[in-house]
Amino acid sequence: MIFYAPDISENRYTLDKDESAHAVKALRLKTGDSITLTDGKGGWYSAVITHPHPERCEVEVTGKRRESEKRPYHLHIGMAPTKNIDRFEWFVEKSSEIGIDEITPLLCEHSERKNIPAERMKRIAIAAMKQSGKACLPKINPVIPIAEWLNACRSGQKLIAYCGETEKKSIRTVCLPGKSVAVAIGPEGDFSCNEIRQALSAGFQCVTLGKSRLRTETAGVVACHSVYFINEGE
Repeated sequence: MIFYAPDISENRYTLDKDESAHAVKALRLKTGDSITLTDGKGGWYSAVITHPHPERCEVEVTGKRRESEKRPYHLHIGMAPTKNIDRFEWFVEKSSEIGIDEITPLLCEHSERKNIPAERMKRIAIAAMKQSGKACLPKINPVIPIAEWLNACRSGQKLIAYCGETEKKSIRTVCLPGKSVAVAIGPEGDFSCNEIRQALSAGFQCVTLGKSRLRTETAGVVACHSVYFINEGE
């Protein structure tokens, strides 16, 4: 039973309203029950419930168990939000389960959605982090025009997945283990030719994610897992 405690610092801690309701109403935990906390920054903590209130459950921290092992790479995916927001939520959930450090929604020329519910995305990422037994919460950035993101990107490897006719290599042969990597995923209508030119000028390399033409959210998950497999292979 893992609970998110982002600002934990002392021996006593009060879970927020959502986590309290999950502990007390859903799981029916009682005084003296042991739980695990994570700060979303790699830290694990042991704790026991001292006051099982459904809106402000109080716990006593009994020890810092360990620091979660950091991944040997940093992954940042910039992706255009899908027209159907459920599909973008699915990407956030699955990439958080696999392992991702940062997600930036991109506003592109062919974008059909220009905003996302930021707080809902964060809740989805928190739930996925806990479900998959991770202690690092991905950062979900505000929506940004793709040109700004391309120019601001400082990752060691910069890749853009593109379906159009241009010279490109498989992500498997281009992505190197142990390095920071940024991957750009376009909207349902793909990137425009102008956006590809901007990406190449910003030092991005065009890659393919395979022979199949993938949905935006599927491409995001495939890119995430490809980088994971290249680095960890398990």
